Amino acid sequence: MSLHVIVGAGPVGSATARLLAAHGEQVRLITRSGSGPQSGVGGSRPSDGGFARGGGEAGVGGIECVAADASDAEVLSRHTEGAVALYSCAGPAYHRWPTDWPPMGAALVRTAEVSGAVLVTTANLYGYGEVDGPMTEETPLRPNSVKGQVRAKLWEDALAAHEAGRIRTAEVRGSDYLGARTVSPFSVMVLPKVLTGGRGSMPADLDAPHSWTYVGDVARTLIAVAADESTWGRPWHVPTPEAMSVRALATRAAELAGAPVARVSKMPAVALRLAGLFNRDAREMIETQYQRQRPFVLDSTAATVALGIEPTSTDEALRETIDGIRTQSAT
Repeated sequence: MSLHVIVGAGPVGSATARLLAAHGEQVRLITRSGSGPQSGVGGSRPSDGGFARGGGEAGVGGIECVAADASDAEVLSRHTEGAVALYSCAGPAYHRWPTDWPPMGAALVRTAEVSGAVLVTTANLYGYGEVDGPMTEETPLRPNSVKGQVRAKLWEDALAAHEAGRIRTAEVRGSDYLGARTVSPFSVMVLPKVLTGGRGSMPADLDAPHSWTYVGDVARTLIAVAADESTWGRPWHVPTPEAMSVRALATRAAELAGAPVARVSKMPAVALRLAGLFNRDAREMIETQYQRQRPFVLDSTAATVALGIEPTSTDEALRETIDGIRTQSAT
C-alpha cells in the first residue's frame, strides 16, 4: 500500500481519491477546509480490477482528509513526505486564476522536488487557444485568453523542472466535464431546465461538435499516468467519446431522463455581456467564448492506445450527471 496525496476535493479529486482507496491505496486528500468526497458521487463505473480499464466505487473510508493551504510549499511538502504520487486536482475560483494559480503551481513543483513524488496535474484545453481542427497533445500552446495563459505557464514551469531533472511530472487534459457535481455552462444553464421541461439557453453554436469528458475517466487517466514512468514528461488527453453538439447532448439527456423533448435556444452574445456587468461568472465566460462558437474537439487517441483506457459512454456520463442534479435538487 502506497501513499497518494491529492490536492482538491472537487469532482476530479474526489473521484480519484475513491478510486485509489477502492484499490487499497493509502489516500491523503488536502483541501483548505479539510472536507472530503461525498460517498457515491463520481467515478462510479464498476471496477474490473485495474486502474486503466476499471473504475470502482468506494465510500469515504480509507481516505484521510487534511486541512492545509496547498500554496504553502513547506506545509504541502510535510503532508506529501513518503508519497509516491501527488495529484493536482484543485481549482481556484474562476476569477482568481491569475492570482491563485501561480503560487499553488510553484508550491506543487517544489513539493514534488522535495518529496520525490511524481506530480500529475489535472488541466484543460485553454492553453491551446483557438484552433482549426481537433486538438491533440502535439497541438502547440497558443493561448488567446488570460486563463489560457495561466494554464500554459503552469505546464511550462512544471515541464522545465522535469527536463532539468528536479521533478517528474505529466499533465492530464480534458474538455468540459460530465458527471455528478461537475460544473460547466451546459450543466448549469441547459441541463437543469431540460430536466424540468423548461427551455435551456446557452451562449454557443448549438450545433457545433463539442467534446465532453467524463470525470471518472479523468481520475482513471491520472492514476494510470502516475503509475507508468514511460508516460511522464508530456501531456495526455483524457479518453473522451465522439464529440456531440449542445443540442444533441440536451436531446439525449431528455430521453435518458424521461423528460419532455429538449428545448434549447442560443443566448445572444450581447446578453452574456450585459449579464457580465452584474454577474461575475458570466463576465468570466466572455474570454473563452471561442470554445463554444465553433467546433471544439479533443482527440484522445494517444491515451487510449498507450494506457488502454476506453472512454465511458456519453449516455453513462449523462445518467450520472442527471442523477447528481436530481439529488441536489431534492436536498
